[in-house]
Amino acid sequence: MADPIEPLIHGQGCLQREARALCVLEPRFETIFDHLEDIPLRLRPDGFSALMFAIVGQQVSTASAAAIWGRVQEAGFDETANVARAGDQDLADVGLSRPKIRYAKALADAAIDYPKLHDLSSDQVIKTLTAVPGIGTWTAEIYALFALGRADVFPAGDLALQEAAKRLFDLPERPKEKAMRAMAQDWSPNRGVAARLLWAYYRMETEREGIGE
Repeated sequence: MADPIEPLIHGQGCLQREARALCVLEPRFETIFDHLEDIPLRLRPDGFSALMFAIVGQQVSTASAAAIWGRVQEAGFDETANVARAGDQDLADVGLSRPKIRYAKALADAAIDYPKLHDLSSDQVIKTLTAVPGIGTWTAEIYALFALGRADVFPAGDLALQEAAKRLFDLPERPKEKAMRAMAQDWSPNRGVAARLLWAYYRMETEREGIGE
């Protein structure tokens, strides 16, 4: 495999190092960094299963997604060949809706070369994945961030990131995706670290509010 063309996050050590560099770029991230023993790493295996999991989780609760995913795995539908061979009713029987059956089939038929994605730029990865029906920009960015370990990917359409940025930077309103992308440009080449810190901050804030109720 060729040398990576973009910085990667491999573990907590490099995550901590890059977080310190990010805090130099934007000191307000220290508010979060100083309160974390470890930054959430959230790396996961890459491949068909990771994207199938993302499809299963679309527009359902976390509990529902977990239940359906358990049935998907039990049936072997976390593997490309099994989904390609399955009938629509087989996929419906494990809890997939009609649109998700179509997306699962499209993903299986796309024949993505997952190992090759490691050698592509993040922009190329996102372009490749979003060509598949059912895989949107957010899903593709999450895949690049956590399945490929890209250090400089920022899913600007994520509502939790937008709300965390509003609170951390004392903005009058939650920034929309375009404004969020523009803001995150200043955090390159550590936008993926910024995303992790903002997610952690969002969780801290919402848990604190919950305790206060």
